[in-house]
Amino acid sequence: MQSIRQYQKIKAQVRDICLNTDLAYLEKSIDTDSSTSVDEEKLPSTSSSPSQVPGVQVRNIVGSNGQKEYVFIVGWDGDVDPVKPKNWSPTRRWVATTMLCLISMMGAAASSIDAAVEPQSTEAFHVKDEVGTLTTGCYLFGFAVGSLVAGSFSETFGRNIVYVISGAIFMIFIMAKALAPNFGAAIAFRFLAAFFGSTPLTCAGGSIADIWTPLEATFSLPVMTIIAYAGPMLGPVVSAYMGESSAINWRWADWIMLIYAGLIMGLVFLFQPETYEPLLLSWKAEHFRKITGDNRFKSEAEATGSSSLWTRLRTSIYRPFLFTYTEPIIMLFTIYLIIIYIVLFTFMSGYPFIFQEVYGISQGLTNILWVAQIVGDFLALLLVPLLYSWTKKEYEKATAEGKSLKPEVCLYYSMMGGSILLPVSLFWMGWTCYPEISIWSPIIGSAFFGYGLITVFTSIYLYVIFVYQTYAASALSFMTFGRYMASGAMAVGAIPMYRSLGPHYALTILACIAAVMAPVPFLLYRYGHAIRRMSKRVQNKD
Repeated sequence: MQSIRQYQKIKAQVRDICLNTDLAYLEKSIDTDSSTSVDEEKLPSTSSSPSQVPGVQVRNIVGSNGQKEYVFIVGWDGDVDPVKPKNWSPTRRWVATTMLCLISMMGAAASSIDAAVEPQSTEAFHVKDEVGTLTTGCYLFGFAVGSLVAGSFSETFGRNIVYVISGAIFMIFIMAKALAPNFGAAIAFRFLAAFFGSTPLTCAGGSIADIWTPLEATFSLPVMTIIAYAGPMLGPVVSAYMGESSAINWRWADWIMLIYAGLIMGLVFLFQPETYEPLLLSWKAEHFRKITGDNRFKSEAEATGSSSLWTRLRTSIYRPFLFTYTEPIIMLFTIYLIIIYIVLFTFMSGYPFIFQEVYGISQGLTNILWVAQIVGDFLALLLVPLLYSWTKKEYEKATAEGKSLKPEVCLYYSMMGGSILLPVSLFWMGWTCYPEISIWSPIIGSAFFGYGLITVFTSIYLYVIFVYQTYAASALSFMTFGRYMASGAMAVGAIPMYRSLGPHYALTILACIAAVMAPVPFLLYRYGHAIRRMSKRVQNKD
C-alpha cells in the first residue's frame, strides 16, 4: 500500500518538475557538449535552480548498439529530495525500522516455537526424541539455503514486494506444517517455511542501510538486531504450555505462529514503504519518460545495464564461499557465530536436562525460563545510546583530521563484557544446576548468556558492514549460511550430547570452546588495522 502511495508521490513530483523547470536546458547541455567536442563520460550535474532540472544529469554513454548516445540520468535532488529514504522524517524512518524488527522477529521466532512442543509432536508422529529435533534442524537448514538467494531478489525487484511475497509463502508453509499428516511432511514444510522466512533477516541490513546514514546505522542497526534476534528466545515462551494443555494441542504452536505472521504481514503491507533507492529512481525515470515522451530519461541502474536476476543469483551463491579461504576476519567471525548458535539451539533440547530434570519443574515452566535470556538480550539496549555517543565523537574526530571512522569502534559492544560473559555464563549454568542450589542461579546465568550473545552478534555485524562495505552482503551471507547449517546439524545431536554427558559437562565443553573465542574482539581492536591491510576484499583499509 505504501509502495503505491510512493509511486503516485513520485509521479506528482516529476509532474511539478516538468511544469516548473526548463527541460530545454538538457538539450542545451547536449548542444554545448557537442560544439566543444568534449569527450566526457559525465557532464556537470544540474542543480535545483529554476533554469535547470533538479536531480537530472546529462551523460554521454555507450548504448546497446555500441554507439555513443546522450541520456538524462535521473537521480535525487540532493539532501532536500523528500522521496529519498535517507531524507524522510525520523518518525517515518523509525516506523520502517520497527516493521523490519517485527518481520525479522517473525522468521526467527518460528525457528524455535516448535521446540517447546517436541515431546508431544514426536509422540504424535511416533518418532524418537532424537528424530523429533529435525523439526528445528530442518528449519535452520532452510534458513541457511534461503539466505543465499533472498538478497538477489530484493536487489532486483525491491525490498517491499519481496518481503510481502516471501512472507505470504512463509505463512502458507507454516499452515501446511500445522496440518502435516506425518513427520516427513512436517519437516519438509518446516524447511520450506524457513527458506522463505529467511528473507527479512537476510535483507533487513540492506533496508537499514537504505534509510539511515552510516553513522546513524550505528544506532539503528543495533536496535534492530537486539529486537529481531530475540526471536529464537521468544519462540519457546509463546508455545510454553501448549504441549501440556488439555484445551489445545501441540499443533497450536504453528497456528499461533501463523496468526502472528498474519498480523505482522498485514502491518507491513499497509505501512512499510519501499526503501531500495535504485527501484525508486527507476520509478522516477519511468514517470519522466511517460510525461515528456522522451525515452532518454533513465535511472543509473537502467543506464549502466544492471545485472539480471540470474546473474545476481549466481554471484550471490558462489561469491560468499570465496571468503572461506581469502578472508581471515570472516572465517574467524563465522566460527565465533557458529559456536554461539550451536549453544543457543542446543539449549532448545538442553533446557529440559538443565532445569526440568534437575529441579522437577514442569515442561511449560521450563520453556518460560527463556524469558531470562530475553531480559539479557534487551539489557543490551541500554548500551546503544552510550556507544552511539562514543562512535559519534570518534567520527567527528576522524572527520576533523581528514580520516575515516575506524571500524574497530564497532567492537565496543562485545568488549563491554559480552565476549567474556559468554563462557562465564555457560560455566555458571553448568556448575550451579544442582538440586541443592537455587534454580535462580542458572536462570541468572542464562540472562548473561543472552546479553553476551546479542552484544557479540551486534559487534560482528557492524564490523563486517563497515569493513567490507559493498562486499558486506556476500560476507554476511556466508556467515549466515555457516552458522545456520552448523547449528541445524548440532540441534539434531543435542539430546544425545546432554543425555550422555549430562548438563554439567555438556555446558563445560561449550564454555571452554566459547572461552577460546573470548579474546577475539580485543585482539581485533588492537590488530584489526593490520589484518585489514593484508586482506584482498576489505574496502576500508585505513
